Amino acid sequence: MFYSTMKLTLGNGLKLAFRPWVEGLENVPADGPAILASNHLSFSDSFFLPAVLDRKVTFVAKAEYFTSPGVKGKLTAAFFKGVGQLPVDRSGGRGAGEAAIKSGIDVLERGELFGIYPEGTRSPDGRLYRGKPGGLARIALATNAPVIPVAMIDTEKIQPPGQVMPKLMRPGIRIGKPLDFSRYQGMEGDRFVLRSVTDEVMYEIMKLSGQEYVDMYATAAKRQIAEAEKKRKAEAAEAAKAAEGRKDAA
Repeated sequence: MFYSTMKLTLGNGLKLAFRPWVEGLENVPADGPAILASNHLSFSDSFFLPAVLDRKVTFVAKAEYFTSPGVKGKLTAAFFKGVGQLPVDRSGGRGAGEAAIKSGIDVLERGELFGIYPEGTRSPDGRLYRGKPGGLARIALATNAPVIPVAMIDTEKIQPPGQVMPKLMRPGIRIGKPLDFSRYQGMEGDRFVLRSVTDEVMYEIMKLSGQEYVDMYATAAKRQIAEAEKKRKAEAAEAAKAAEGRKDAA
């Protein structure tokens, strides 16, 4: 009931304000389990995709969204529960990954839709990064649920980092045809099979999104970007210090 109310309120509000366009809705089954595997450009991806679907879709979200203290924390927790997100503690390493996988399997075994971002985190620069094989492929092979590739388009432009107010523009969603991996069922322990399944899904997402593909993990790219920014600031500070020294000497 709460989900229906939140979906009606939030979904209609998003569609009215941003008017997202969508292609391929017919590829989402009217009933039964399916995995929606999407690229990840923005925090809002988990809201725009459910908004255009008739069925409930469940994602996993950081546990912090459900445990923050105070009134704001309680409202945030209620909001995320209301839109069908499940809390997972991502600080626990391998255990956290196993919890996310179990959550996904539970959702699919109930005959519902499960949403997942194979990149594991948001793209730092709008490009498509290598998919992580541990989650998506293992869930797909354990449940034999079809995998539906999804491409979010331009959602990162709505509220870029540092921008307080979102920009009213039309994001897009392209939904591809379901992928069947039943030929690999029972082989979820084979890392080469997991890699193959993941790469096939990422290739379909790339075709749908038109993004440039980068054969590295987004987490590694974020570290590189952070290190480069740290180095740039250090060099700028050093240059400023040297300039101040020259000024004093003069």
